Amino acid sequence: MEISHTIINLIIFVLAIYVGYHVVWTVTPALHTPLMAVTNAVSAIIIVGAMLAAGLTEGLTGQIAGTIAVALAAVNVFGGFLVTQRMLEMFKKKEPKAKPAPAAGDAVGVAKEAA
Repeated sequence: MEISHTIINLIIFVLAIYVGYHVVWTVTPALHTPLMAVTNAVSAIIIVGAMLAAGLTEGLTGQIAGTIAVALAAVNVFGGFLVTQRMLEMFKKKEPKAKPAPAAGDAVGVAKEAA
């Protein structure tokens, strides 16, 4: 009895979803930014694979599917870089707010400066 390749691929796909879900949800918050950077790198590799799939495919359907895969992976990469940039902005030290200058007609402000 031989098992179909489709069934084997489906089992691998379901296991990858299960493992990926548990790996991502157990990451500590301090590691989210490096994880996003690695995910962007993986998505960039996916773009290369999608380009090869779109370029080397003989049929029109495969070329269209490959082109859509390239577009979706590109959106994923650029969106990932934007999210990573926003996450890194959260870790920067904020500059202290400057005290506002007293108004020209403010007698209290002028008296304090003179004293």
